[in-house]
Amino acid sequence: MQSLWWVWIAAGLGLGILEVIVPGFLFAGFAVGAVITGGVIGLGIPGTGWMSESLINALVVFAVLSVVAWLAMRSLLGVRQGQVKKIDRDINEN
Repeated sequence: MQSLWWVWIAAGLGLGILEVIVPGFLFAGFAVGAVITGGVIGLGIPGTGWMSESLINALVVFAVLSVVAWLAMRSLLGVRQGQVKKIDRDINEN
C-alpha cells in the first residue's frame, strides 16, 4: 500500500482540501510533502520502492519533504504581521 504512488498523491490532495477548510498553514506542508512523495515513489527512485523497509523509507521521505515544504512556504509567504492585537486599555476605565 505504501508503494502505490497514487495513494500518496490522493492523500496530498485530501490534505490540500483540508487546508482550505481549516484556517492557517496547518496542513499545507503535509499536502506538498505527500504529493512530492507520491512523485518520488512513482518515478521509482531507489529507497522508496519495493524494499522491505519501504514504509519506513517512504515515511522518512514524506517527513523530510513536508518540513522542507513548510519552511519554504513560511519563508516565501512570511509571517503575517499584526495577527495579534495588543490591548493596552480597558474600555470600561473612564
